[in-house]
Amino acid sequence: MSSFTGDFKRAEVCPSPNHGERVGVDRLDILLLHYTGMPSAEGAQAWLCAPESQVSSHYLVHEDGRVVQMVPEERRAWHAGKSIWGGETDINSRSIGIEIANAGHPGGLPDFPEKQIEAVIELCLECVNRHGIAPERVLAHSDVAPIRKVDPGENFPWDRLHRAGVGHWVEPGPIGGGRFFQRGDRGQPVEALQSMLSLYGYGLEITGEFCAQTEGVVAAFQRHFRQAKVDGVADSSTIETLHRLLTSLPRFG
Repeated sequence: MSSFTGDFKRAEVCPSPNHGERVGVDRLDILLLHYTGMPSAEGAQAWLCAPESQVSSHYLVHEDGRVVQMVPEERRAWHAGKSIWGGETDINSRSIGIEIANAGHPGGLPDFPEKQIEAVIELCLECVNRHGIAPERVLAHSDVAPIRKVDPGENFPWDRLHRAGVGHWVEPGPIGGGRFFQRGDRGQPVEALQSMLSLYGYGLEITGEFCAQTEGVVAAFQRHFRQAKVDGVADSSTIETLHRLLTSLPRFG
């Protein structure tokens, strides 16, 4: 692909050939955040721009705060893979993908540098304002692909993004005792938990059985919204946090 004019005012442009037409959507309504999970940002950028990789994202944010745009926002980048949110399965067609240079879980979950987070916030604010993306549609890769993906990880500062005007967040419920649900449990309370997760947007069949998929979705939820303990067990803190999130949404308030 030849060069193009960047959508973000201070983005460097490094075109990737890996993109296509957006399919069946009138407007973009998801902002999807990833970490690269690679040892270096330069290696990640090269991979996202390599034809043989068959992957790309719209943006890459380097550790020093530099922002590189690889695919125009009007085009469908290949970043989400097999995924689902709110019953929709072609997340690539309805989203903007932002890769954040970070070695991630394979590299021991290093901290995100201050300059990088400032740049992520600036970029996200411009994207959500330009496209009218709702706060609850600013998502993690792990939200739309539980079990398969864990990025951008439990160290990512979602609370800080929210304070800056990006994304949906509530103060997590305190971790403590009380009733909990885990793999193998079944019954109406498990069905209620699955229903709440599904209402928020997670792709989860409502069966009343706390199966491996339910455990993975609970862990993904914790990784985004209750980061102090990510274990896939639906304890009182997890359930309280989920309830707070749901009731704070305009459609349920």
